[in-house]
Amino acid sequence: MITHIVLFKLKDGVDRRAPSVLEAEKLAREVGRHVPELLSWRVGWNCVARDISYDFAAVGVLPDRAGLEKYQKNAFHQQSVERWREISDWVVVDLADH
Repeated sequence: MITHIVLFKLKDGVDRRAPSVLEAEKLAREVGRHVPELLSWRVGWNCVARDISYDFAAVGVLPDRAGLEKYQKNAFHQQSVERWREISDWVVVDLADH
């Protein structure tokens, strides 16, 4: 199993209520329904503001590395990535269960 974690930080001047952000959020919420390799999918806004906090997170669980690679290439996922790229910077970590 691989847990895929992405933390998004909105770019300076980008408001959480902007149409581009709302569209990116909507797409992110739908990724779990459009990527069959995902065993689970959770997204949401950070509920505690801190100087070091990120704004939005996505956490998915995939069965293996092959599933992760299919997820990364999935057309719907790539559409979501493009929207987030316009409005945010992000970091990713993939944790392998042993």
